[in-house]
Amino acid sequence: MALSVIILAAGKSTRFKSRKPKVLHHLGGKPLLDYSIALAEALSSEKPVLVVGPETEAEIQARFGKRVHYVRQTERRGTGHAVMQAQSLLEGRSEQVLVLYGDMPLLRQETLEQLAARQEESSAALTMLTIERENSGGFGRVIRDFAGDILRIVEEVEATPAQRAIRELNVGVYVFAADFLWANLNRLRPSKRKGELYLTDMVELASSQGLRVMSVAATDTTEALGINTRVDFALAAAALRQRINERWMLAGVTLLDPASITIEPGVTLGQDTIIHPNTHLLGQTTVGESCELGPNTVIRDSTIGDACRVFASVLEEAVMEDESDIGPFGHLRKGAHLCQGAHMGNFGEIKNSTLGPGSKMGHFSYLGDAEVGANVNIAAGTITCNYDGVRKHRTVIEDGAFIGSDTMLVAPVRVGRGAKVGAGAVVTRDIPPHALAYGVPARVKQTQEADNEQ
Repeated sequence: MALSVIILAAGKSTRFKSRKPKVLHHLGGKPLLDYSIALAEALSSEKPVLVVGPETEAEIQARFGKRVHYVRQTERRGTGHAVMQAQSLLEGRSEQVLVLYGDMPLLRQETLEQLAARQEESSAALTMLTIERENSGGFGRVIRDFAGDILRIVEEVEATPAQRAIRELNVGVYVFAADFLWANLNRLRPSKRKGELYLTDMVELASSQGLRVMSVAATDTTEALGINTRVDFALAAAALRQRINERWMLAGVTLLDPASITIEPGVTLGQDTIIHPNTHLLGQTTVGESCELGPNTVIRDSTIGDACRVFASVLEEAVMEDESDIGPFGHLRKGAHLCQGAHMGNFGEIKNSTLGPGSKMGHFSYLGDAEVGANVNIAAGTITCNYDGVRKHRTVIEDGAFIGSDTMLVAPVRVGRGAKVGAGAVVTRDIPPHALAYGVPARVKQTQEADNEQ
């Protein structure tokens, strides 16, 4: 059955107190609104309709582009009025209409699929999502008759003491029969308190016409968490973190202190990996099996192979192949690539460079715009001087070379296969294969072939 999706995101977010639209604040590495749009895309082949306010339309459109159809709610006259703005675009296009919000990031796809399926099976006027909990969170109460049929929703501020004791709450997410929705929206009447048109009143309109109203109860009450304040935002972040962490622990990943570990939704982890406290895995990061990460580690948009070790370090858009390791206090910047079995010591930094298989880079060293071969030893304090103030230049260190401590490699420069550079050298010219060079500036002292002749 064809389903259209409306996402309401026209609120002014007054309580959130931000100059940036609330729905563009990042949770789990992406904007709040992205969660609702992704759900809509998973549930329907049609683009969702996004109801926005005139103050935030440009910023939201700049972020989401053509993923949605935009309609503007210039006057803020309630949720019913917001849905009215989408009527001319959607009427006659589908049999069902799902209404979501841009600030409810914890809704699950399975829950909404169940909601739509219940609506289709029952042929009701609408099916609503409910929860049961002690803390109402300001949600309206679901009023039923003695037979259990839903009659109406009573908002908390208008509820009697007896009604406030009801624990079945209206989340505000609905799947409507499209014909019922479009035929009855104009029957909504302004509320007594604020003079606004509320979508909740569609429930009473349906029951008054003898039509069925169905419900689906969310088993996880965190799904109903809407974000109005920064406090709500923190609660949502904690709930999302717990949900993701539990999933990975059940999949065979060890989290030594889940409360302090952040794993964003786009991260993939291999079995038997161990994650230490205060580790943050962000963006589109992939980690293999039997790795050990942390403590005090941040990894963003990086790829890590099997049996790798990252200790108290930062990785950004980097690659670590199997059995490589870094840290403590290492920094792999964008374009850094550690090949199989490579090692980078403490306080090291690599940017846009490859450290070849089995190669080792000592502490307090920096590789920038460099290509390092296999089984190279780079001693402590080595620096590739890759920037001349105008352009970046590359350094190449071939297989088996040995670079002594405190060496400055002034790019562009090449150190040949098996060559050795003495401690404290400033290398401004290429070093031939198997040569020994030292000094300031470094000069070739002898070659391996010369040694063999003596």
